[in-house]
Amino acid sequence: MSHAFVRNLTFQANDLGKEVTLMLTFDGNMEGLYEDFFPVVWKVSTFGKTGPYRAHATYTSQLAFSKPQVVDGNIIDAETCVKINDSEKTSLTESNNVFHFSPPQAGTSGILQAVNNTGAIQDIAVELTAHRDGSHVTAEFTPVLRAYITSDYQETAILRGAIDTPAVWSQNLAGLKESTTWTLTRDLASGRYSIVQA
Repeated sequence: MSHAFVRNLTFQANDLGKEVTLMLTFDGNMEGLYEDFFPVVWKVSTFGKTGPYRAHATYTSQLAFSKPQVVDGNIIDAETCVKINDSEKTSLTESNNVFHFSPPQAGTSGILQAVNNTGAIQDIAVELTAHRDGSHVTAEFTPVLRAYITSDYQETAILRGAIDTPAVWSQNLAGLKESTTWTLTRDLASGRYSIVQA
């Protein structure tokens, strides 16, 4: 049975030498970014100049495949769906014009998979419109989180353009363990920041 995808992140720092604001967002490289898609600031945490500091962030996501009832490009009826997580697969079947996804099972690491076993082309809601019988829908789950050192943004702010400072950290959360700790450091000579796993 599928469950929510969860990643617990702890960011820590000690004696940074100046007050620092860490901003986390999912602003990956995608077509239409800042034109059609506008990321939102997820978390903002301030670390003091001296002493130890910690910030915690928990990412939770529940993914799903769905089979909508579509006529002339319009969804007209109820749909069937299945909650699915990274590294799981499911199969779509049909009996008497009723569609059903199987319970998710272990699949290939790093991908989500829906197998069409209906005997006909089907619409499956994973940004693909047609799916031939016996073929597979495979989606790579890539929730890439980036960290920036900037105090220009507040949590839940909509990013209307690229952030002026470069990212100091970037991780695909699907590739991490459920709980990880990261250490933020500042090079006193150059003033550059880095984040490494503790």
